[in-house]
Amino acid sequence: MTEPCDLSAVEARRLIGRKSLSPVELLESCLARIEAINPAVNAMTAMDTERARAAARAAEQAVMRGDPLGPLHGLPLGVKDLEETDGLRTTWGSPIFRDHVPTRDEHMVANLRRAGAIVVGKTNVPEFGLGANTRNTVYGATGNPFDPTKSAAGSSGGSAVALATGMVPIATGSDTGGSLRNPAAFCGIVGYRPSPGLVPAERRAHGWSPLSVLGPMARNIPDTCLLLSAMASDDSCDPLAYTLHGRSVRGDASLFFPPQRMDLSTLRLAATEDFGIAPVERHIREVFRSRVAACRPLFREVAEGATPDCTGTDEAFEVLRATGALAAHLERVRTRPQDCGPNIIANVEEGLRYTLADHARAASLQTQIYRRWQAFFRDYDVLISPAITVSPRPWRELYPAEIDGQKTRTYYHWLALAYAVTLTGHPAVCLPVGLDRNGMPFGLQIVGPRGGDAFVLGVAAALEEAFAADPALRRPVPDLEKLRTAPPISGMPGFLAWD
Repeated sequence: MTEPCDLSAVEARRLIGRKSLSPVELLESCLARIEAINPAVNAMTAMDTERARAAARAAEQAVMRGDPLGPLHGLPLGVKDLEETDGLRTTWGSPIFRDHVPTRDEHMVANLRRAGAIVVGKTNVPEFGLGANTRNTVYGATGNPFDPTKSAAGSSGGSAVALATGMVPIATGSDTGGSLRNPAAFCGIVGYRPSPGLVPAERRAHGWSPLSVLGPMARNIPDTCLLLSAMASDDSCDPLAYTLHGRSVRGDASLFFPPQRMDLSTLRLAATEDFGIAPVERHIREVFRSRVAACRPLFREVAEGATPDCTGTDEAFEVLRATGALAAHLERVRTRPQDCGPNIIANVEEGLRYTLADHARAASLQTQIYRRWQAFFRDYDVLISPAITVSPRPWRELYPAEIDGQKTRTYYHWLALAYAVTLTGHPAVCLPVGLDRNGMPFGLQIVGPRGGDAFVLGVAAALEEAFAADPALRRPVPDLEKLRTAPPISGMPGFLAWD
Protein backbone atom coordinates (compact mmCIF):
# COMPACT_ATOMS: atom_id res chain seq x y z
CA MET A 1 0.00 0.00 0.00
CA THR A 2 1.33 3.44 -0.95
CA GLU A 3 2.03 5.63 2.04
CA PRO A 4 0.92 9.28 1.72
CA CYS A 5 4.53 10.48 1.75
CA ASP A 6 5.22 8.43 -1.40
CA LEU A 7 2.47 10.13 -3.40
CA SER A 8 3.56 12.56 -6.06
CA ALA A 9 3.09 16.21 -5.16
CA VAL A 10 0.52 16.60 -7.94
CA GLU A 11 -1.51 13.61 -6.74
CA ALA A 12 -1.28 14.62 -3.08
CA ARG A 13 -2.45 18.14 -3.90
CA ARG A 14 -5.32 16.76 -5.99
CA LEU A 15 -6.43 14.50 -3.13
CA ILE A 16 -6.19 17.36 -0.63
CA GLY A 17 -8.38 19.51 -2.85
CA ARG A 18 -10.94 16.71 -3.10
CA LYS A 19 -10.93 16.25 0.71
CA SER A 20 -9.62 12.70 0.21
CA LEU A 21 -6.30 13.35 1.95
CA SER A 22 -5.76 15.47 5.01
CA PRO A 23 -2.69 17.76 5.11
CA VAL A 24 -2.25 16.49 8.67
CA GLU A 25 -2.16 12.88 7.48
CA LEU A 26 0.35 13.75 4.76
CA LEU A 27 2.62 15.64 7.13
CA GLU A 28 2.58 12.87 9.74
CA SER A 29 3.51 10.36 7.06
CA CYS A 30 6.47 12.53 6.03
CA LEU A 31 7.57 12.96 9.65
CA ALA A 32 7.41 9.20 10.21
CA ARG A 33 9.54 8.62 7.11
CA ILE A 34 12.09 11.18 8.31
CA GLU A 35 12.28 9.50 11.70
CA ALA A 36 12.78 6.08 10.11
CA ILE A 37 15.21 6.92 7.29
CA ASN A 38 17.06 10.12 8.14
CA PRO A 39 19.54 8.49 10.58
CA ALA A 40 20.94 6.44 7.69
CA VAL A 41 21.45 9.36 5.28
CA ASN A 42 21.32 12.67 7.22
CA ALA A 43 19.30 14.62 4.66
CA MET A 44 17.10 16.69 7.00
CA THR A 45 18.78 18.95 9.55
CA ALA A 46 16.90 21.62 11.56
CA MET A 47 13.27 20.55 11.93
CA ASP A 48 10.21 22.78 12.38
CA THR A 49 7.89 20.01 13.51
CA GLU A 50 5.48 21.82 15.82
CA ARG A 51 4.94 24.79 13.54
CA ALA A 52 4.53 22.40 10.61
CA ARG A 53 1.84 20.51 12.52
CA ALA A 54 0.05 23.75 13.34
CA ALA A 55 0.22 24.79 9.66
CA ALA A 56 -1.11 21.38 8.57
CA ARG A 57 -4.07 21.68 10.95
CA ALA A 58 -4.80 25.16 9.60
CA ALA A 59 -4.52 23.84 6.03
CA GLU A 60 -6.99 21.07 6.83
CA GLN A 61 -9.46 23.56 8.30
CA ALA A 62 -9.17 25.74 5.17
CA VAL A 63 -10.03 22.73 3.01
CA MET A 64 -13.06 21.85 5.13
CA ARG A 65 -14.30 25.46 5.04
CA GLY A 66 -14.06 25.51 1.27
CA ASP A 67 -11.53 28.35 1.23
CA PRO A 68 -9.57 29.12 -1.95
CA LEU A 69 -6.47 26.92 -1.91
CA GLY A 70 -3.01 27.75 -3.23
CA PRO A 71 -1.23 25.50 -5.75
CA LEU A 72 0.94 23.93 -3.00
CA HIS A 73 -1.74 23.84 -0.32
CA GLY A 74 -0.85 21.34 2.38
CA LEU A 75 2.32 20.02 0.69
CA PRO A 76 5.31 19.46 3.02
CA LEU A 77 8.42 21.29 1.82
CA GLY A 78 12.12 20.82 2.48
CA VAL A 79 14.11 24.07 2.34
CA LYS A 80 17.78 24.02 1.46
CA ASP A 81 19.92 25.30 4.32
CA LEU A 82 21.24 28.15 2.19
CA GLU A 83 17.83 29.84 2.31
CA GLU A 84 16.68 31.82 5.33
CA THR A 85 13.57 30.64 7.16
CA ASP A 86 11.76 32.66 9.81
CA GLY A 87 12.29 31.18 13.28
CA LEU A 88 14.15 28.12 11.97
CA ARG A 89 17.90 27.68 12.23
CA THR A 90 19.75 28.51 9.02
CA THR A 91 23.47 27.73 9.10
CA TRP A 92 24.74 27.64 5.50
CA GLY A 93 26.62 24.58 6.76
CA SER A 94 29.09 26.86 8.58
CA PRO A 95 30.06 26.89 12.25
CA ILE A 96 30.04 30.68 11.99
CA PHE A 97 26.24 30.48 11.72
CA ARG A 98 25.73 27.39 13.87
CA ASP A 99 23.14 29.18 16.05
CA HIS A 100 21.72 31.62 13.50
CA VAL A 101 17.91 31.86 13.60
CA PRO A 102 16.49 34.33 11.03
CA THR A 103 13.55 36.56 11.90
CA ARG A 104 12.10 36.48 8.38
CA ASP A 105 11.71 34.21 5.39
CA GLU A 106 13.73 35.11 2.36
CA HIS A 107 11.61 36.05 -0.63
CA MET A 108 11.39 32.66 -2.32
CA VAL A 109 10.50 30.83 0.89
CA ALA A 110 7.81 33.40 1.67
CA ASN A 111 6.34 32.90 -1.81
CA LEU A 112 6.12 29.15 -1.28
CA ARG A 113 4.42 29.54 2.09
CA ARG A 114 1.89 31.90 0.49
CA ALA A 115 1.24 29.21 -2.14
CA GLY A 116 0.31 26.83 0.69
CA ALA A 117 3.52 24.84 1.24
CA ILE A 118 4.32 23.72 4.78
CA VAL A 119 7.99 24.02 5.76
CA VAL A 120 8.98 20.78 7.51
CA GLY A 121 12.66 21.55 7.99
CA LYS A 122 15.99 22.35 6.40
CA THR A 123 18.01 20.10 4.09
CA ASN A 124 21.76 19.61 4.38
CA VAL A 125 24.37 21.41 2.26
CA PRO A 126 28.13 21.72 1.84
CA GLU A 127 29.64 24.68 3.69
CA PHE A 128 28.14 27.79 2.02
CA GLY A 129 27.15 25.53 -0.87
CA LEU A 130 30.75 25.39 -2.10
CA GLY A 131 31.47 22.02 -3.61
CA ALA A 132 29.40 19.12 -4.87
CA ASN A 133 29.78 16.87 -1.82
CA THR A 134 27.24 17.52 0.93
CA ARG A 135 29.44 17.64 4.03
CA ASN A 136 29.96 20.24 6.73
CA THR A 137 31.14 20.44 10.34
CA VAL A 138 27.76 21.58 11.69
CA TYR A 139 25.55 18.68 10.63
CA GLY A 140 28.03 16.24 9.09
CA ALA A 141 27.85 14.32 5.82
CA THR A 142 24.81 13.32 3.79
CA GLY A 143 24.86 9.82 2.31
CA ASN A 144 23.50 8.65 -1.01
CA PRO A 145 20.10 6.91 -0.63
CA PHE A 146 21.31 4.02 -2.81
CA ASP A 147 24.48 3.58 -0.72
CA PRO A 148 25.00 5.84 2.31
CA THR A 149 28.78 5.43 2.10
CA LYS A 150 28.70 7.27 -1.23
CA SER A 151 28.21 10.94 -2.04
CA ALA A 152 24.83 12.54 -2.63
CA ALA A 153 26.67 15.28 -4.58
CA GLY A 154 25.63 18.87 -3.90
CA SER A 155 25.14 21.47 -3.03
CA SER A 156 21.44 20.56 -2.89
CA GLY A 157 22.34 17.07 -1.65
CA GLY A 158 20.06 17.07 1.39
CA SER A 159 17.06 18.06 -0.72
CA ALA A 160 17.79 15.35 -3.29
CA VAL A 161 18.09 12.60 -0.66
CA ALA A 162 14.96 13.77 1.18
CA LEU A 163 13.00 13.55 -2.07
CA ALA A 164 14.42 10.19 -3.15
CA THR A 165 13.45 8.62 0.18
CA GLY A 166 9.96 10.16 0.45
CA MET A 167 10.69 12.50 3.35
CA VAL A 168 9.05 15.38 1.45
CA PRO A 169 7.29 15.61 -1.94
CA ILE A 170 8.95 18.91 -2.95
CA ALA A 171 12.14 20.72 -1.98
CA THR A 172 14.08 23.84 -2.88
CA GLY A 173 17.52 24.01 -4.42
CA SER A 174 20.00 26.39 -5.98
CA ASP A 175 22.55 26.03 -8.74
CA THR A 176 25.82 27.62 -9.82
CA GLY A 177 27.99 24.78 -11.07
CA GLY A 178 25.21 22.20 -11.14
CA SER A 179 24.00 22.24 -7.52
CA LEU A 180 20.47 21.32 -8.60
CA ARG A 181 21.46 18.92 -11.36
CA ASN A 182 24.40 17.08 -9.75
CA PRO A 183 22.56 15.72 -6.67
CA ALA A 184 19.52 14.95 -8.81
CA ALA A 185 21.76 12.77 -10.98
CA PHE A 186 23.37 10.99 -8.02
CA CYS A 187 20.09 10.40 -6.14
CA GLY A 188 17.61 9.59 -8.92
CA ILE A 189 15.32 12.63 -8.76
CA VAL A 190 14.64 15.75 -10.85
CA GLY A 191 16.60 18.98 -10.44
CA TYR A 192 15.78 22.00 -12.60
CA ARG A 193 18.05 24.97 -13.30
CA PRO A 194 15.80 27.74 -14.63
CA SER A 195 16.78 30.72 -16.74
CA PRO A 196 18.39 33.42 -14.57
CA GLY A 197 15.75 35.72 -13.09
CA LEU A 198 12.84 33.33 -13.52
CA VAL A 199 12.92 32.56 -9.79
CA PRO A 200 13.90 35.85 -8.12
CA ALA A 201 16.82 35.66 -5.69
CA GLU A 202 17.31 38.43 -3.17
CA ARG A 203 20.61 37.38 -1.58
CA ARG A 204 22.87 37.02 -4.63
CA ALA A 205 25.82 39.32 -3.87
CA HIS A 206 26.41 40.06 -7.56
CA GLY A 207 22.84 40.66 -8.59
CA TRP A 208 23.61 41.04 -12.28
CA SER A 209 25.53 37.76 -12.53
CA PRO A 210 23.56 34.91 -14.16
CA LEU A 211 25.66 32.12 -12.64
CA SER A 212 23.68 31.45 -9.46
CA VAL A 213 19.95 30.66 -9.57
CA LEU A 214 17.24 29.22 -7.34
CA GLY A 215 15.10 26.36 -8.57
CA PRO A 216 12.79 23.42 -7.85
CA MET A 217 13.48 19.78 -7.03
CA ALA A 218 11.00 16.91 -7.04
CA ARG A 219 10.60 13.24 -7.93
CA ASN A 220 9.11 13.74 -11.40
CA ILE A 221 8.64 16.44 -14.01
CA PRO A 222 4.98 17.38 -13.28
CA ASP A 223 5.84 17.88 -9.59
CA THR A 224 8.84 20.00 -10.60
CA CYS A 225 6.62 22.10 -12.84
CA LEU A 226 4.07 22.55 -10.06
CA LEU A 227 6.75 23.84 -7.68
CA LEU A 228 8.27 26.07 -10.36
CA SER A 229 4.86 27.62 -11.03
CA ALA A 230 4.82 28.84 -7.41
CA MET A 231 8.48 29.94 -7.45
CA ALA A 232 8.49 32.00 -10.64
CA SER A 233 7.51 35.63 -10.23
CA ASP A 234 8.23 39.19 -11.30
CA ASP A 235 10.07 40.84 -8.45
CA SER A 236 12.33 43.85 -8.17
CA CYS A 237 14.51 42.17 -5.51
CA ASP A 238 16.39 40.47 -8.35
CA PRO A 239 17.78 42.72 -11.11
CA LEU A 240 17.70 39.81 -13.55
CA ALA A 241 13.95 39.41 -13.06
CA TYR A 242 13.39 42.23 -15.50
CA THR A 243 9.84 42.82 -16.59
CA LEU A 244 7.59 45.07 -18.62
CA HIS A 245 6.16 47.97 -16.66
CA GLY A 246 2.61 47.22 -15.57
CA ARG A 247 2.62 43.70 -17.04
CA SER A 248 3.28 40.31 -15.45
CA VAL A 249 5.81 38.23 -17.40
CA ARG A 250 6.31 35.32 -15.00
CA GLY A 251 3.32 35.40 -12.68
CA ASP A 252 1.09 33.16 -14.85
CA ALA A 253 1.43 29.68 -13.32
CA SER A 254 -0.11 28.10 -16.42
CA LEU A 255 3.12 28.85 -18.28
CA PHE A 256 4.75 25.97 -16.41
CA PHE A 257 2.07 23.72 -14.98
CA PRO A 258 0.90 21.39 -16.29
CA PRO A 259 3.95 20.71 -18.48
CA GLN A 260 3.61 21.50 -22.15
CA ARG A 261 2.63 18.59 -24.37
CA MET A 262 5.52 18.00 -26.77
CA ASP A 263 5.68 15.92 -29.95
CA LEU A 264 9.27 14.67 -29.81
CA SER A 265 9.03 13.37 -33.38
CA THR A 266 9.16 16.95 -34.65
CA LEU A 267 12.36 17.86 -32.78
CA ARG A 268 16.05 17.78 -33.71
CA LEU A 269 18.12 16.37 -30.85
CA ALA A 270 21.85 16.91 -30.33
CA ALA A 271 23.72 14.54 -28.01
CA THR A 272 27.16 15.23 -26.56
CA GLU A 273 29.14 13.10 -24.11
CA ASP A 274 31.40 15.92 -22.94
CA PHE A 275 30.78 19.31 -24.63
CA GLY A 276 34.32 18.85 -25.95
CA ILE A 277 35.77 19.88 -22.57
CA ALA A 278 34.51 17.71 -19.68
CA PRO A 279 36.55 14.84 -18.17
CA VAL A 280 33.82 12.20 -18.40
CA GLU A 281 34.38 8.71 -17.01
CA ARG A 282 34.38 5.95 -19.68
CA HIS A 283 31.68 4.12 -17.75
CA ILE A 284 29.39 7.18 -17.87
CA ARG A 285 30.05 7.67 -21.59
CA GLU A 286 28.98 4.09 -22.28
CA VAL A 287 25.79 4.40 -20.21
CA PHE A 288 24.98 7.68 -21.93
CA ARG A 289 25.31 6.06 -25.37
CA SER A 290 22.67 3.52 -24.36
CA ARG A 291 20.34 6.35 -23.35
CA VAL A 292 20.92 8.10 -26.67
CA ALA A 293 19.98 4.85 -28.41
CA ALA A 294 16.74 4.79 -26.42
CA CYS A 295 16.01 8.38 -27.50
CA ARG A 296 16.73 7.79 -31.19
CA PRO A 297 13.31 6.36 -32.21
CA LEU A 298 11.49 9.20 -30.45
CA PHE A 299 12.98 12.22 -32.25
CA ARG A 300 12.90 13.47 -35.81
CA GLU A 301 16.69 13.60 -35.89
CA VAL A 302 19.45 12.63 -33.44
CA ALA A 303 22.94 14.03 -34.01
CA GLU A 304 25.44 12.14 -31.84
CA GLY A 305 28.60 14.05 -30.99
CA ALA A 306 27.03 17.41 -31.84
CA THR A 307 28.01 20.11 -29.35
CA PRO A 308 28.24 23.87 -29.17
CA ASP A 309 31.81 25.18 -29.32
CA CYS A 310 32.70 25.48 -25.62
CA THR A 311 36.29 26.61 -26.07
CA GLY A 312 37.27 28.78 -23.10
CA THR A 313 34.49 27.51 -20.82
CA ASP A 314 36.79 26.27 -18.05
CA GLU A 315 38.76 29.50 -17.92
CA ALA A 316 35.71 31.75 -18.02
CA PHE A 317 33.79 29.84 -15.36
CA GLU A 318 36.76 29.56 -13.04
CA VAL A 319 37.35 33.32 -13.02
CA LEU A 320 33.71 34.43 -12.88
CA ARG A 321 32.89 31.91 -10.17
CA ALA A 322 35.88 33.11 -8.13
CA THR A 323 34.60 36.68 -8.35
CA GLY A 324 31.40 35.64 -6.60
CA ALA A 325 33.30 33.62 -4.00
CA LEU A 326 35.47 36.62 -3.14
CA ALA A 327 32.46 38.89 -2.77
CA ALA A 328 30.78 36.43 -0.41
CA HIS A 329 33.64 34.97 1.61
CA LEU A 330 36.84 37.05 1.56
CA GLU A 331 36.13 38.79 4.86
CA ARG A 332 35.22 35.51 6.59
CA VAL A 333 38.45 33.82 5.54
CA ARG A 334 40.48 36.84 6.64
CA THR A 335 38.86 37.22 10.05
CA ARG A 336 37.80 33.66 10.98
CA PRO A 337 40.01 31.22 9.06
CA GLN A 338 39.77 28.67 11.88
CA ASP A 339 36.02 28.40 11.21
CA CYS A 340 36.37 27.96 7.44
CA GLY A 341 36.63 24.61 5.68
CA PRO A 342 39.03 23.70 2.85
CA ASN A 343 36.64 24.56 0.01
CA ILE A 344 35.91 28.11 1.14
CA ILE A 345 39.63 28.78 1.76
CA ALA A 346 40.56 27.33 -1.65
CA ASN A 347 37.93 29.51 -3.35
CA VAL A 348 39.21 32.70 -1.75
CA GLU A 349 42.85 31.87 -2.44
CA GLU A 350 42.01 31.14 -6.08
CA GLY A 351 40.09 34.40 -6.43
CA LEU A 352 42.96 36.46 -5.05
CA ARG A 353 45.25 35.11 -7.77
CA TYR A 354 43.16 36.64 -10.57
CA THR A 355 43.48 40.19 -11.89
CA LEU A 356 41.02 42.64 -13.36
CA ALA A 357 42.46 41.72 -16.76
CA ASP A 358 41.59 38.07 -16.05
CA HIS A 359 38.02 39.08 -15.22
CA ALA A 360 37.72 41.17 -18.38
CA ARG A 361 38.91 38.24 -20.50
CA ALA A 362 36.55 35.81 -18.73
CA ALA A 363 33.55 38.08 -19.31
CA SER A 364 34.48 38.40 -22.97
CA LEU A 365 34.86 34.63 -23.30
CA GLN A 366 31.48 34.11 -21.69
CA THR A 367 29.86 36.38 -24.26
CA GLN A 368 31.62 34.63 -27.16
CA ILE A 369 30.53 31.23 -25.88
CA TYR A 370 26.96 32.45 -25.41
CA ARG A 371 26.81 33.63 -29.02
CA ARG A 372 28.21 30.33 -30.29
CA TRP A 373 25.46 28.55 -28.36
CA GLN A 374 22.80 30.68 -30.04
CA ALA A 375 24.14 29.69 -33.45
CA PHE A 376 24.10 26.03 -32.39
CA PHE A 377 20.46 26.18 -31.33
CA ARG A 378 19.48 27.42 -34.77
CA ASP A 379 20.32 23.92 -36.02
CA TYR A 380 18.99 21.89 -33.07
CA ASP A 381 15.95 22.15 -30.82
CA VAL A 382 17.27 20.43 -27.72
CA LEU A 383 20.60 19.14 -26.40
CA ILE A 384 21.33 16.21 -24.08
CA SER A 385 24.41 15.08 -22.17
CA PRO A 386 25.19 13.07 -19.07
CA ALA A 387 24.28 15.19 -16.04
CA ILE A 388 27.57 14.53 -14.23
CA THR A 389 30.95 13.12 -15.20
CA VAL A 390 31.27 10.19 -12.77
CA SER A 391 29.29 7.55 -10.93
CA PRO A 392 28.86 8.33 -7.21
CA ARG A 393 32.03 7.87 -5.18
CA PRO A 394 32.54 7.66 -1.39
CA TRP A 395 31.61 10.89 0.39
CA ARG A 396 34.91 10.80 2.27
CA GLU A 397 36.54 11.76 -1.05
CA LEU A 398 36.16 15.55 -0.96
CA TYR A 399 36.21 15.70 -4.76
CA PRO A 400 37.50 13.56 -7.67
CA ALA A 401 41.12 14.62 -8.16
CA GLU A 402 41.42 12.20 -11.07
CA ILE A 403 39.00 10.69 -13.59
CA ASP A 404 40.17 7.70 -15.62
CA GLY A 405 43.76 8.70 -14.95
CA GLN A 406 43.23 12.33 -15.99
CA LYS A 407 43.88 14.91 -13.28
CA THR A 408 41.11 17.44 -12.79
CA ARG A 409 41.95 21.14 -13.16
CA THR A 410 40.22 22.27 -9.97
CA TYR A 411 38.17 20.72 -7.18
CA TYR A 412 35.05 21.50 -9.25
CA HIS A 413 36.36 20.56 -12.72
CA TRP A 414 34.40 17.30 -12.48
CA LEU A 415 31.24 19.47 -12.71
CA ALA A 416 32.10 20.76 -16.20
CA LEU A 417 29.05 19.15 -17.83
CA ALA A 418 26.88 21.34 -15.63
CA TYR A 419 28.85 24.58 -15.62
CA ALA A 420 29.19 24.58 -19.40
CA VAL A 421 25.43 25.21 -19.41
CA THR A 422 25.50 27.59 -16.44
CA LEU A 423 27.84 29.94 -18.27
CA THR A 424 25.36 30.51 -21.12
CA GLY A 425 22.22 30.99 -19.02
CA HIS A 426 20.29 28.26 -20.85
CA PRO A 427 17.70 26.30 -18.83
CA ALA A 428 18.52 22.67 -18.04
CA VAL A 429 16.93 19.78 -16.21
CA CYS A 430 18.33 16.52 -14.86
CA LEU A 431 15.97 13.62 -15.57
CA PRO A 432 16.58 10.28 -13.80
CA VAL A 433 16.85 7.49 -16.37
CA GLY A 434 17.61 4.22 -14.61
CA LEU A 435 20.84 2.98 -13.07
CA ASP A 436 24.43 2.93 -14.22
CA ARG A 437 26.53 -0.26 -14.20
CA ASN A 438 27.43 0.27 -10.55
CA GLY A 439 23.76 0.14 -9.57
CA MET A 440 23.69 3.90 -8.91
CA PRO A 441 21.26 6.43 -10.45
CA PHE A 442 22.05 7.87 -13.86
CA GLY A 443 20.87 11.37 -14.76
CA LEU A 444 20.29 12.77 -18.24
CA GLN A 445 20.88 16.51 -18.62
CA ILE A 446 18.38 18.08 -21.04
CA VAL A 447 19.22 21.60 -22.20
CA GLY A 448 16.81 23.94 -23.92
CA PRO A 449 17.21 27.09 -25.99
CA ARG A 450 17.60 30.53 -24.44
CA GLY A 451 14.47 31.31 -22.41
CA GLY A 452 13.01 27.90 -23.23
CA ASP A 453 11.99 26.92 -19.70
CA ALA A 454 8.51 25.65 -20.49
CA PHE A 455 9.81 24.01 -23.67
CA VAL A 456 12.63 22.02 -22.05
CA LEU A 457 10.38 20.87 -19.20
CA GLY A 458 7.87 19.72 -21.82
CA VAL A 459 10.59 17.70 -23.56
CA ALA A 460 11.62 16.16 -20.25
CA ALA A 461 8.00 15.29 -19.44
CA ALA A 462 7.61 13.56 -22.80
CA LEU A 463 10.80 11.54 -22.25
CA GLU A 464 9.75 10.64 -18.72
CA GLU A 465 6.43 9.39 -20.04
CA ALA A 466 8.08 7.45 -22.87
CA PHE A 467 10.48 5.70 -20.47
CA ALA A 468 7.98 5.08 -17.65
CA ALA A 469 7.19 1.48 -18.62
CA ASP A 470 10.84 0.44 -18.97
CA PRO A 471 12.48 -0.65 -15.67
CA ALA A 472 15.90 0.13 -17.15
CA LEU A 473 14.98 3.72 -17.99
CA ARG A 474 12.44 4.93 -15.45
CA ARG A 475 13.26 6.65 -12.17
CA PRO A 476 15.03 4.28 -9.79
CA VAL A 477 13.83 3.96 -6.19
CA PRO A 478 16.14 3.28 -3.23
CA ASP A 479 15.64 0.30 -0.92
CA LEU A 480 13.85 1.92 2.02
CA GLU A 481 13.79 -1.24 4.12
CA LYS A 482 17.54 -1.49 3.83
CA LEU A 483 17.87 2.14 4.92
CA ARG A 484 15.53 1.61 7.88
CA THR A 485 17.89 -1.00 9.30
CA ALA A 486 21.16 0.63 8.23
CA PRO A 487 23.51 1.91 10.94
CA PRO A 488 23.41 5.69 11.46
CA ILE A 489 25.68 7.56 9.09
CA SER A 490 26.84 9.62 12.07
CA GLY A 491 28.85 6.61 13.21
CA MET A 492 30.95 6.47 10.04
CA PRO A 493 34.57 7.71 10.20
CA GLY A 494 34.95 11.30 9.03
CA PHE A 495 31.26 12.17 9.45
CA LEU A 496 31.94 15.57 11.07
CA ALA A 497 35.50 16.13 9.81
CA TRP A 498 37.22 17.19 6.61
CA ASP A 499 39.83 14.41 6.50
